[in-house]
Amino acid sequence: MSTAPKTRGSVDPITLAVVRGALETAQREMTVTLEKTGRSSVFNLAHDYSNALFDANPEMILQGQDIPIHMGSLIPAMKAVSAFFGDDIHDGDVIYHNDPAYAGSHIIDCCMYKPVFYQGELVFWTVCKGHLTDIGGPVPAGYNPNATEIYAEGLRIPPVKLWDRGRRREDVINLLLTNMRARRDQEGDLNAQFGACRVGERNLIALLDKYGIETVRACIEELKSMADRQMRSLISSVPDGLYTGTAVLEDAGHGFGEMEISATITIKADTCHIAIKSPPQIPYFINSYAGNSMSGIYLGLMMFAQLPPPYNEGLYRCVTVDLGEHGTLCNAKEPAPHVNCTTTPMETLTDAVRLAFEKAAPERVSASWGHASGINIAGRDPRTGDEYVTMVLASIISGAGATQAMDGWHSRGPLCCFGALTSGDVELLEHSYPIIVHRYGLIPDSGGAGRYRGGSGTDWEVEPIGHDMTVVAFGEGRQIPTQGTAGARNALLDPKLGRITITRADGTREEHIKNLITTIRPGERVRNRNPGGGGYGNPFTRPADAVALDVRDGLVTVEAARLEYGVVLDPVTFAVDVLATQALRAAA
Repeated sequence: MSTAPKTRGSVDPITLAVVRGALETAQREMTVTLEKTGRSSVFNLAHDYSNALFDANPEMILQGQDIPIHMGSLIPAMKAVSAFFGDDIHDGDVIYHNDPAYAGSHIIDCCMYKPVFYQGELVFWTVCKGHLTDIGGPVPAGYNPNATEIYAEGLRIPPVKLWDRGRRREDVINLLLTNMRARRDQEGDLNAQFGACRVGERNLIALLDKYGIETVRACIEELKSMADRQMRSLISSVPDGLYTGTAVLEDAGHGFGEMEISATITIKADTCHIAIKSPPQIPYFINSYAGNSMSGIYLGLMMFAQLPPPYNEGLYRCVTVDLGEHGTLCNAKEPAPHVNCTTTPMETLTDAVRLAFEKAAPERVSASWGHASGINIAGRDPRTGDEYVTMVLASIISGAGATQAMDGWHSRGPLCCFGALTSGDVELLEHSYPIIVHRYGLIPDSGGAGRYRGGSGTDWEVEPIGHDMTVVAFGEGRQIPTQGTAGARNALLDPKLGRITITRADGTREEHIKNLITTIRPGERVRNRNPGGGGYGNPFTRPADAVALDVRDGLVTVEAARLEYGVVLDPVTFAVDVLATQALRAAA
């Protein structure tokens, strides 16, 4: 008879730990598969994909340490896909989907769902969502700032079977790929997704072979209950009441003006209700359908919660959400255009939720991360004659927000990806596409000023080689700096804002703060600058020696040290003038 202590469920803690580890390994191997077999740079360099495991209910039992904007929307999307097929789900099926009307995030994020059967019974789903480099439509890479309805953005894929009882549906797959640019990349990434789902399935079946269905199910239920208990314990520590946070969505330069998104949180005992208020949807590509908005809300919640794993659907049992009236910016309905929604307005929605929780528990406050402001590029490679298209993920890498204990990380944003996105090697980008990257580095003074400084944003500049290149700009953060907190303030705004600069062949420069589509020719360059993260606390309380070190490291200029931090430095040696610093700070 076993003498091991029991968990609250029906399994011993050793078995629980082993099963938990096996689930985590299954998910991680899915991620490695995508990285090693993905065709496009968005997959194999930037890692713009996410993996999760679901049970038959279907409830998420494990999410990867992947892209937050993917993870939250997977929960309603999985339920929508399962409900669509009902009893028509069989061993060997593989389902594909991207449609926001079926709880997808945006149509450029395509998701594959593979049911896992064991001894004739549906037990699991392996799920893989990835950002394809193109989804058809009038604009390469899918981001069309001129779209006034969803039909002008690209190919919508409602739930459809790509494999039916183990038979690959060549007709359906060909239909999808025929409607996408750079077909080779899209087909390669689709096959990588299939491989990832198969790897996950293989590991899950091995787990069931070893421990049996009942033991594995009992472990999974206990893991979900663990997450539920942790979230309820945290919520119950917050005083009951109503707390509201409001964030401003900047005017993207297309005549719609600034807009406000508000989140009202009601805490009652160990439960939390989140109600969203947003303006009516607009004929512009920043509307967010319900699935995508759930990701933004859950990210704001988790920025506040900062709970340890496990991360599964049990976290949200005590949380209810009201997205507001159907037909609004954060609860859009057809035919609202939407492709930019995973950054704008998702990041503003996340800020609103985070700000509401900060009012509820100011001791858990942290600053916001930089919002996404990036570009996509497309053209025809003169080396091969083939068409290429890619989302330049390196161009959207912004700074992380500071916390109560540390400075924000450099080049870890944007907020919607929360550190899971990577920029990849410049040399590999230049090998993959006919481009020269002239600049990629941190921007001085871009991090929000504070006792703890925000992380620096990035500066990325590219030139096409031997061909005309289409450039599509998307995002925000070009007019409103990243939000700091707890007394943080900025004296220099310009270096903290995103900017797009086009240098023409004759040397003239164009500065843009709105989203646009343009063409860059050989000898011309487009430069994209991203905002940094927000600061935490009064910047005049940051130790003068820390400010001097930032100046030596090129993160802060001598001027910003004086204006933002009240620190006077020798312009040559960067030594602190102690008396002048004391006088400047005392006068503030």
